[in-house]
Amino acid sequence: MVLARRIYHRNKEMSKIYIGIDNGTSGTIGIVGDSISPIFVHTPVKKEQNYTKAKQNITRLDWKGFSELISQFCDEEIVAIMERPLVNPTRFKTTTSALRCFEAQLVLVESLGCRIIYVDSKDWQKEMLPKGTQGEELKKASLDISNRLFPMYADFKHPDRDGLLIAEYARRKNL
Repeated sequence: MVLARRIYHRNKEMSKIYIGIDNGTSGTIGIVGDSISPIFVHTPVKKEQNYTKAKQNITRLDWKGFSELISQFCDEEIVAIMERPLVNPTRFKTTTSALRCFEAQLVLVESLGCRIIYVDSKDWQKEMLPKGTQGEELKKASLDISNRLFPMYADFKHPDRDGLLIAEYARRKNL
């Protein structure tokens, strides 16, 4: 996957960059900070043949694309906010994929020297989405709220904007 390069403006002083990582291979990444324009991308992934005997494909983190995205901010103080992945024994394939992606992201974020904060979805949703939002309403609320906060991504093809809202949650909390 080729990541679109976005031009951003830096102040001369080092500033905090918040990178919100919505977990899993179908997740998103949002990047906000006072010295940059917001960035929002799909988690960079690649598809390849499964490494088991079964003839099927899997989706994995594209570690090069992920690393390039984050390392462009290495002159700044980076805070990576990683949403904890789904762990549900009744959804084995989804859980395995989410945990595999989470671990790969974690290793790369650590190797780049970023500060890491783990967050549960309920924590950031409680702060960023309307009170009482639950179930299927969560994706719509995520989309509606972030389209108001970040109108430049209103046409972005993804059912929610969780990566952006996670990053904005951390910025507002000054984590």
